[in-house]
Amino acid sequence: MNIPADAGAAREAAPATERDPAAVHAFIERFAAHLTQAGFPRTPARIFVALLTSDSTRLTAAELGEILQASPAAISGGVRYLIQVGLAAAQGEPGSRRLHYWVSQQVWRDIVRLRDRQFTSWATELRAGVAVLGPQSPAGVRMAETASYFEFISAEMAGLIARWEARTAGPPASGTESTASGTQPAPEPGAPGTGATSAGTGSAQ
Repeated sequence: MNIPADAGAAREAAPATERDPAAVHAFIERFAAHLTQAGFPRTPARIFVALLTSDSTRLTAAELGEILQASPAAISGGVRYLIQVGLAAAQGEPGSRRLHYWVSQQVWRDIVRLRDRQFTSWATELRAGVAVLGPQSPAGVRMAETASYFEFISAEMAGLIARWEARTAGPPASGTESTASGTQPAPEPGAPGTGATSAGTGSAQ
């Protein structure tokens, strides 16, 4: 996870917001419980959500321990897990050994990409299993269908991410419209295929 050069300054400049600490803690525990039910380890899940609730998305180990009422050892293991799976990063302070842990503003996109890589890996292993079991055997047929399912999901996931990135990139420049092959000038009113007519010609029949 790459850190923009001005990320730290931008986060430090962000204004603080008044919140009820008890309500924030309750939210952290509820959301972390959902992540745990989905297979996320509990302590990393709590740390991850705590980072999400920070306006700067960055906290020290001591701050995380205070928010979560967790031991330094638990925080250390939790952030190490998040870093290993690519959901968090550590950034040091000049002249200090203290680290800030942070999550990307695009972290949910990172999570989807991580799951997509898992689907691709599973599909590859399942295809190998089909060869071992025999493609005509009942188990081989079931495994081939499962591999096809993960391959389909992975392909669709890539398309969803691309459409989301296009959607969040902002509207096209004035006088242009997006097409499947890129951006081209918008047609004049009355041009063929626009569904509009030139002034004075009347409506289409």
